[in-house]
Amino acid sequence: MDTIAGLFSFITTPVSWIIVQFHSLYGAVFGPDSGWAWGLSIVSLVVLIRICLIPLFVKQIKATRGMQALQPKMKAIQERYKNDKQRQSEEMMKLYKETGTNPLSSCLPILAQSPFFFALYHVLANIADGKTIGVLNQQLVDSAREAKIFGAPIAAKFMDSSEKVAALGASLTDVRIVTAVMIVLMSLSQFYTQRQLMQKNVDLSVKTPFMQQQKMLMYIFPVIFAVMGINFPVGVLVYWLTTNVWTMGQQMYVINQNPTPGSKAQEQYLTRLLKHATSHGEVKGRGKKKVVAVIVAKGPDRNDIERKFITSLSKQGLAAQADGSVIKSSEATADSDAASGGAAKRQQPKRQTKSQRQTPSKSSPKK
Repeated sequence: MDTIAGLFSFITTPVSWIIVQFHSLYGAVFGPDSGWAWGLSIVSLVVLIRICLIPLFVKQIKATRGMQALQPKMKAIQERYKNDKQRQSEEMMKLYKETGTNPLSSCLPILAQSPFFFALYHVLANIADGKTIGVLNQQLVDSAREAKIFGAPIAAKFMDSSEKVAALGASLTDVRIVTAVMIVLMSLSQFYTQRQLMQKNVDLSVKTPFMQQQKMLMYIFPVIFAVMGINFPVGVLVYWLTTNVWTMGQQMYVINQNPTPGSKAQEQYLTRLLKHATSHGEVKGRGKKKVVAVIVAKGPDRNDIERKFITSLSKQGLAAQADGSVIKSSEATADSDAASGGAAKRQQPKRQTKSQRQTPSKSSPKK
């Protein structure tokens, strides 16, 4: 791990500088040697990094949507070459290349955070050894080295010896309890985030390698974090737990506001939207109108959930418009008549009585 962290040493100075700036702020409130001052500095580092990564997260969402849009084509390839796995894989890769889609796009935020993660690990490792690094002078290193979070020094690790922990002014029991709890929380938050994605925001009607990949990551990532976590300093555990919680909250927002078409989350979202439209007689909010407009524009290409939404609106006497608004069905009919030029309805001839039919018309020719 030290070798890997050393590869990212070019970023340790910026990371240490950011931590020092936040520490000066929180130190004025909690005291410069407080574990809260140093712990909150690490949390603030995470928040700052994640805010900077929001454009990348948006790009990730768009890429994921692209993958979802390819699901029907991927299913067709799967069925066509079900007896030829090699040809199936070749056709899948060809489809990715033609559409410019990357199946590994979901890993982008993790890859972007890697330099900061390893730089922080490198900083904390030097703090544990009492060595200066970046902009951290000896006074700051000594302060951080003694700072504790729930009795565990931020530079201590689960696998540290009792002598090393004692040198940091703490007990091995406190360190292992705190690190064990944080490792469990870190792994559970990672598992829940991926499980939430798989259960709510994925079109489960289509089984593809992409789906299998996501399902596999749901179990692999928590195990990786648990195994690696025993070698992480408390400060790094704080960093990774914070970024997991941020990711979980960010994903919950996206699932609730912009669900994947065909997913359980979309069904729940459109159910809420139907209730909203029925209660108010209209759709309020630019985001909601945009969703309705997209569904209207799809026409016959709507999925079952979207067709059910349009049908349910109709049963409530409402009709969705191209601009995303919702109006009463009678108004929609009137608008349609007006658009066609207001042509009058064809007048049906009045039905004649029997005597009228038997009486010859004056205008009829004589035989």
